[in-house]
Amino acid sequence: MRTITKTLLLLLVLAVAPASGYAIKILHGPYLQSVSETEATIVWTTDSQSVAWVELAPNDGTNFYAQERPRYYDTQIGIKRTDNIHAVTLRGLKPGTTYRYRVYAQEVLSHRGWHVNYGNVAATDVYSKAPLAFTTLDTKKAATSFLVVNDIHEHADRMKTLFNRADYKTKDLVFFNGDMLSLFDKEQKFWGGFMDTAVSMFAGEKPLYYVRGNHETRGQMADRFHRYVRPNDAHLYFTVEQGPVFFICLDTGEDKPDNDIEYAGITDYDNYRTRQAEWLRQVVASDAFKRARFRVVVAHIPPRYTPEAWHGDIEVREKFMPILNEAGINLMICGHLHKFEYTEPNSQLKFPILVNSNEAIVSAETQGNKLDVKIIELNGKISFQKVYNAL
Repeated sequence: MRTITKTLLLLLVLAVAPASGYAIKILHGPYLQSVSETEATIVWTTDSQSVAWVELAPNDGTNFYAQERPRYYDTQIGIKRTDNIHAVTLRGLKPGTTYRYRVYAQEVLSHRGWHVNYGNVAATDVYSKAPLAFTTLDTKKAATSFLVVNDIHEHADRMKTLFNRADYKTKDLVFFNGDMLSLFDKEQKFWGGFMDTAVSMFAGEKPLYYVRGNHETRGQMADRFHRYVRPNDAHLYFTVEQGPVFFICLDTGEDKPDNDIEYAGITDYDNYRTRQAEWLRQVVASDAFKRARFRVVVAHIPPRYTPEAWHGDIEVREKFMPILNEAGINLMICGHLHKFEYTEPNSQLKFPILVNSNEAIVSAETQGNKLDVKIIELNGKISFQKVYNAL
C-alpha cells in the first residue's frame, strides 16, 4: 500500500513539474511592422505560451550590456499578454533615428487566480553578434528608395532571388503587395513560404509593409492574418510617409462577389471596401498628402475597364478610382494578374498603373524631383523603366 502511495505521489510531481532542461525557444522573427517616424512594431513567435517584451537601446556605440535597457511589454488593456505570438509597439521614437533592440519571452507555466508560475526565458543574441537595429522613417529625408514584390505564392527561393537582383540591402523600404501565400490554412505556410526567408534577409531591420492580396483572405487562418501583419493597428489599409513619398496602401479584398461559392458565405468585402473608401477620402484631404512631392498607391487588385473585369476589379474601379483620379497620383503599383501590364493615363484614368508580374520586382528611388521606377526580372534584366516627375 505504501509503495503504491509513493508511486502515485511521484507521478503527480512529474505531471506538474516542468521538463528537466527544457528551454523556451523563439521560433520565428523578429520582424518589423508599422514603422513610422515615431513608432515601430516588432513581431515574433515562441514555441510555448509566454509573456514578452523588447529592450531598446540607442545606436550610440555603447555595449548593449553597458546598462539596464528600458523594457516595452506586449500588453493589451493594461495586461501583459500570455501567447505564443508576440507584438510590441514602441512609441515616442524620434524620426530618422536608428535604434538597437533585443526581444525576450518568458514562459508562463500556469496561471490560476492571482498565482503565475513562470518558466525559462528566451532572447535574441546580443553577445556573439551585433544587436538587431532599425531606423525610423523621416519625412524630411531628401530621397528614398523602395521595393515591391507580389504573388510569390510561397515560392521563397524566387523571392530571395528577386531581392538579390534588386540589391535589397541598399533600399529603405520593402512592400509585399499581396498573394505571398496561396491559402492561409496552416501557419507554417506563412513562415516557410516567405516570411522566414524575409527575416533571414532583412525583415528584422528594414521596414516591411504588407498589403493584403485576395489569397490572404482564404483559408481557416485568414481571420487571424491580422495577428501576424500590423497586429496593433486598427486596419490592414494604411499610409506610409518616407522622405518625399506618400504611400497609400489599399486592401482590395477578394476578387469575386461575396456570395460566390468559393467563400462559403464568410466574406463581406463590398462593405469593407465602402468603409475603406471613406477613409481614403480623408487621406487625400490631409495636409501631409497634399504637400508630398510624390504620391504612390500600392494595391493588389488593379482597376480594369474592360469587359473581362471581375467583381474585385470593378469594386476598385468604382469605389477607389473616383477619389484617386482627383487626388494627383504619380503612380499606382498593383499585382494579381501574374503578368506585366502598364496603362498610361487616359479619359477614364488620370494617372498611370503598373501591374507587376509574379516573377519580377519593382525597384524605385527618388532623385530630386524625379521618381525612377524599374522592373527587374528573375534573370536580372531590366524589362521596364520610367521616370516620373514630382507633382
